[in-house]
Amino acid sequence: MRGGRGQERAITGNPQTSWAFADAYGADLVDDAGNAALRWARERARHVAVRAVSPSTGAALRLLAAAVDAKAVAEIGTGTGVSGIHLLAGMRPDGVLTTVDIEPEQQQFARQAFRAAGFAGNRARFIPGSALEVLPRLADGGYDLVFCDGDRAEYLDYLGESLRLLRRGGLVCFEGVFSEGRTVDSAARSAEVLKLRELLRTVRESPLLVPSLLPVGDGLLCAVKR
Repeated sequence: MRGGRGQERAITGNPQTSWAFADAYGADLVDDAGNAALRWARERARHVAVRAVSPSTGAALRLLAAAVDAKAVAEIGTGTGVSGIHLLAGMRPDGVLTTVDIEPEQQQFARQAFRAAGFAGNRARFIPGSALEVLPRLADGGYDLVFCDGDRAEYLDYLGESLRLLRRGGLVCFEGVFSEGRTVDSAARSAEVLKLRELLRTVRESPLLVPSLLPVGDGLLCAVKR
């Protein structure tokens, strides 16, 4: 009887409550300096009106970086440093994050956030510029994880570059593939949504990739390079 009641609660429970619990669960899994830096970086993101990954997405990124024992990570879309703090927290202590953003001012915020979180200056390499101009200059097979959080209309192009950059067994991740629910709304036909649907289809059908779509934040599409 006790098991039956538990099952009933699981079935009838509020999904929004579960999502809020999952987001809160990942919110404070770095040390005190890291948490203070995350709060500061999120406030800067709100001030300059840029997207920042949710706490649950950040926790997933930290987990994935740790799972592949990442020494080299490439990030497309520095923002104010929220995702970078999570990635650096999951990487090896000698790991280096190469982060690309078209807005140098935002990278300065991220640099301050990384320093406040306690990461040495040599743990991050900041490259200002367009991702599609910068990525071709990065080394083939030199990265354990590529995180894409830039222009969603360019995600398919990022995928091609990521496959070149990743070692075998490396991970590529795309943030925001739900597009706030529009991707799964059959009535939505914007250019961004159509590109995201094509990305989802391409990743799922690629013989080079082992994919999974994680329901965290605004959707995190992940795939392992075979």
